[in-house]
Amino acid sequence: MDKINRRHALQSAGLMALGAVTGCALPVSADNRAKTIFDVAQPSIPIVGMSDAFPVRRIYCIGRNYAAHAREMGSDPTREPPFFFQKPSDAVQFVKPGQTADHPYPTLTKNYHYEIELVAAINKGGRNIPVSEALNHVYGYAIGLDMTRRDLQRGMGDQKKPWEIGKSFDKSAPIGPIHPVATVGHFTKGNIWLKVNGQVKQNADLSQMIWSVAEQISNLSEAFELMPGDIIYSGTPENVGPVVRGDVMEGHIDGLPNLSVRVV
Repeated sequence: MDKINRRHALQSAGLMALGAVTGCALPVSADNRAKTIFDVAQPSIPIVGMSDAFPVRRIYCIGRNYAAHAREMGSDPTREPPFFFQKPSDAVQFVKPGQTADHPYPTLTKNYHYEIELVAAINKGGRNIPVSEALNHVYGYAIGLDMTRRDLQRGMGDQKKPWEIGKSFDKSAPIGPIHPVATVGHFTKGNIWLKVNGQVKQNADLSQMIWSVAEQISNLSEAFELMPGDIIYSGTPENVGPVVRGDVMEGHIDGLPNLSVRVV
């Protein structure tokens, strides 16, 4: 009996030790998520009229979505299907309305370009979303800049290499606050322009988009499962161009407060 009891005690101790080791290998928090070795900030954008913010999961951008801009970039807008690229979520730089935010001139470039854009914020995900239902997935809209290291983008493109280095860098996505659809409705037309030092550089109408916001959402959802927290930069009009330190950019979309940044 003593031998059996000892064997049972040893087996029990071994199981307890195994459980302890297993538990220590992947500690979990109270809500059953694995604890991480350090905290990572969650990028977010303020929402007009709310104390809560909009968490950013992914930033999608559509390329060459105004015919004249497509032509100035060497593309044929009558034949090219929509294409998209991404920026990291922490590329967002929030710009408070009524203020001019300092925007750092990035490293590695000598040809830094502005691109003014309407941004759609998604709060309802899905795959293969029909165009007819796509706008039901939009929580709100904002005004944004898709800043671009054009020389690096073109250089990598000439080498047939990915050109994220030209698009996906720190603070490359200045953006104003998100305005809920319930307040501002959907944006299918309206003036969009950008001034540099008070001089108009870009000037078009949202109705001139080749692919509407609804069509962008539908196309994107065929390639990716869209999720709440995704934002979509919907393309820029023609006459993109360079800025240097000291330049002030002011962007406008009818129905949204202007966005203003100073390159430093």
